[in-house]
Amino acid sequence: MLRFLPVLLALAMAWIWWQGSSWHTRRTLLRKSTPLSDPVLSAHVACMAETLGTGPVEVRVYDHSAINGLASPDGRVYVTSGLIRRYREGEIASAEVASVIAHEIGHLALGHAPRRRLDFLGQNAVRLILGLVIGRFIPFIGPIIATRAAALLASLLAARLSRRDEFEADAYGAALMHRIGLGHAPQVALLRKLDESTGRRGPGVVAWLASHPPVPDRVAAIEALARDWPAPRSTG
Repeated sequence: MLRFLPVLLALAMAWIWWQGSSWHTRRTLLRKSTPLSDPVLSAHVACMAETLGTGPVEVRVYDHSAINGLASPDGRVYVTSGLIRRYREGEIASAEVASVIAHEIGHLALGHAPRRRLDFLGQNAVRLILGLVIGRFIPFIGPIIATRAAALLASLLAARLSRRDEFEADAYGAALMHRIGLGHAPQVALLRKLDESTGRRGPGVVAWLASHPPVPDRVAAIEALARDWPAPRSTG
């Protein structure tokens, strides 16, 4: 049992760190955001909630210039003020903003945040185990090598998991958009607009595409999924 004590301690510390980080993130998001008040977007969100039958979906506008959306583990959906500004300026349609919200609802519905927590704990365990094993065979510099190797493996794994989650949330969002009568076209249109914007404005401005699969792959997956769907019923 004692031989597993370092691993158990590492998992416990990682869990405590994750909980503290999540608490701080939730507080920051709430402090720097306001409830979504646009009547058109709010109507889309209400339609999504009615379709899902899960009760009201709380959407808030986070004060940040980047074009982004995110799902908080506490069940709230956030869109950035940068995205809303582009919508109000007429560069992005209301249905395209709705597709971001549908995508983020997908992250919540599919349990991606709890799954990421388990992934994070597993990566920390692997990092410690590698350090112990390599350190036994290569004294002094073994732990350094192990730390860097584990960091590389964790980065590769995190990127792979992130791509998987994004494809899943895209599929969920496309299906939800179809069910409320908006179809998958706004989601595809927004992805293409933001992909084009990364060249003009820089990748930091279009944060919704960061750590995500390439846009052509996402668009192809959405269109393949929707190929056999009937034409969406207009919501009027």
